[in-house]
Amino acid sequence: MSSAPHIPVLGREAIAHLAPREGGVYVDATFGAGGYSRAILDVPGTRLIAIDRDRTAIAGGAELVERAAGRLTLVEDRFSNLAEVCAAQGVVGVDGVVMDVGVSSMQLDQAGRGFSFRLDGPLDMRMGQTGPTAADVVARASEGDLADIIYLFGEERHSRRIARAIVADRQQTPFTTTRALADLVGRVVRSKPGDIHPATRTFQALRIFVNEELEELQTALAAAERVLKPGGRLVVVSFHSLEDRIVKNFLSERAKTGGGSRHLPEVAQIAPSFQLLTRRPVVAGEDEVAHNPRARSAKLRAAERTAAPAHEDDEASSWPKLADVMRGG
Repeated sequence: MSSAPHIPVLGREAIAHLAPREGGVYVDATFGAGGYSRAILDVPGTRLIAIDRDRTAIAGGAELVERAAGRLTLVEDRFSNLAEVCAAQGVVGVDGVVMDVGVSSMQLDQAGRGFSFRLDGPLDMRMGQTGPTAADVVARASEGDLADIIYLFGEERHSRRIARAIVADRQQTPFTTTRALADLVGRVVRSKPGDIHPATRTFQALRIFVNEELEELQTALAAAERVLKPGGRLVVVSFHSLEDRIVKNFLSERAKTGGGSRHLPEVAQIAPSFQLLTRRPVVAGEDEVAHNPRARSAKLRAAERTAAPAHEDDEASSWPKLADVMRGG
């Protein structure tokens, strides 16, 4: 395989923790530009299942599929469905799963996708081709729901002020472009020179909500737990605190041993399904951050699957649900 034209953030560290070996079967749960996939396929005899919900990414991977000569299967799907994708390929267990969570630089750089307000475009933000757009959410969500979405997923303390302004303005003119929404947020949220753009957190919140990213991540982690063989490795790179918190809590809970108290009756402990490989997250070095500022917020966590059965799925989150908000629930 040739060297990758695109090197994902913390790519070398991710592959080092994944440790692909000859003859192993792996899942690249977020194919993107194929950086992880190329590195895995560089190891002779590996077989790879790669997943992406973005049709553009799937089309861009066609050449790599051809060069891989049967070793790479590229599937258009959500990464939360990785267990079903593996089963459809006749794969019962895998030796490693790698995930790069969140929006890709390719998506951010395409104005027509509506992920960024740097380039004016339609207020879309969908990673896939189906479902409500960000414009639909902004047009139909109640003021309370908008405030909750912007606060919970964007960690924006001015969420109520922004939601109130959106609801007032949309009665006159619907928000259909990224610039229109960014301009509104810029008017109602004051910022100092050198601060991030006032609309940054609002756009993050809408993107996460439209793509159900946090629910997808939770489901994907549990799916990886089910498909990994004993000794198989899970590597996750995330880019903001909400994602990293989910990954950290999932792995910490699955790796928990012992517990209980000598003052309380003995309680049967669930055997740990993972052993942590990273007690603290791996972060990018100064050189990588200088080359790619996006790497500044990246955190990598990794763990190795034990022989214990997979734990039961965690309880459903209490976050606002896309379907509920869109039908006014």
